[in-house]
Amino acid sequence: QVQLVESGGGLVQAGGSLRLSCETSGIIFRYNTMAWYRQAPGKERELVARITSGGTATYADSVKGRFTISRDNAKDTVYLQMNSLTPEDTAIYLCNNRLHWGQGTQVTVSS
Repeated sequence: QVQLVESGGGLVQAGGSLRLSCETSGIIFRYNTMAWYRQAPGKERELVARITSGGTATYADSVKGRFTISRDNAKDTVYLQMNSLTPEDTAIYLCNNRLHWGQGTQVTVSS
């Protein structure tokens, strides 16, 4: 059974930082391209960052220079370090491996 479990969300003030984690099971993690998406109320789900099995990372323009995606193949876990957060980053953040989704973790940034 495939599971993607996100954690690390919460309430933070503008300018603050959070680190999200997505722990996976039931997949051969090291072969998977992993991604973080987010969905804000009334908006479509958008890709935030993606990291390939080889470690190549890509980012949405809106988060470049502020967010960093990384992976630990020994822990079957992908991370999203988010710095310089703004209220526009408020959303549910979801982990994805192209086929499966986690349940999401809420990030709320207050002004």
